Amino acid sequence: SKCIKHHKQNSMKTFFKLVVVFLTVFSLPIFAQNTNDISGAWHVNDSGTEHLVLFQDGYVTHTVYDDNRFIMSHGGAYTVNDQEIKILVQFNSYDKTEVGKTLLINFDQSGDGISLDHNGEGGYFTRIDDAVAPLAGVWQITDRMEDGKLVPIQRSGTRKTLKILTGTRFQWIAIDPAVALFAGTGGGTYSFKDGKYIENIEYFSRDDSRVGASLHFDAKLEDGKWHHSGLSSKGDNIYEVWGK
Repeated sequence: SKCIKHHKQNSMKTFFKLVVVFLTVFSLPIFAQNTNDISGAWHVNDSGTEHLVLFQDGYVTHTVYDDNRFIMSHGGAYTVNDQEIKILVQFNSYDKTEVGKTLLINFDQSGDGISLDHNGEGGYFTRIDDAVAPLAGVWQITDRMEDGKLVPIQRSGTRKTLKILTGTRFQWIAIDPAVALFAGTGGGTYSFKDGKYIENIEYFSRDDSRVGASLHFDAKLEDGKWHHSGLSSKGDNIYEVWGK
């Protein structure tokens, strides 16, 4: 039992060391973008731990997970000037003190790879997709069906739910940057064809048991809006309208 306890303690130390390292390293690819061809999904597998970067339309997320376990996610808005990326962090599920800080990252992109450097630390990611798809974008819910009528979402404060879609990957985030709140996230792969939208869940911060599930929806683009209907992850009927 002492050996088991010692092994668990070492495993936890290793885990937290890994996360702390990537609080530096992941800040690099998560926010990297070249205005010509960097948009999309990027990935690296580090000894079984997945690091997935989505950057689209001036917004970037970086998520870490393995098997059915969500580890952490962070992201925010960014701009690019030559080979330097300037990031304003809007959420960090592991360390909320990072929210509101600005990061400066140097990057070098070549072909299907990108290397980044931040204070001497760096990382290399490979491309999954190039963000070319009808639904690619950063979306925010604008309307919801209630009692048979579409009702505009009434927002107060700075809390928001965003959905980031690249060419093949999606991620939703529920955050409030003003108070450094991270309320949840989930994501994975998606497809959109012939009016059908399908999400395949690879990570889910609120409930790991949802990993592996596929959600099927009816979907259409109408006047620049994304109409989305079907059953939610909880099995509730939904009809939502999202705008970029």
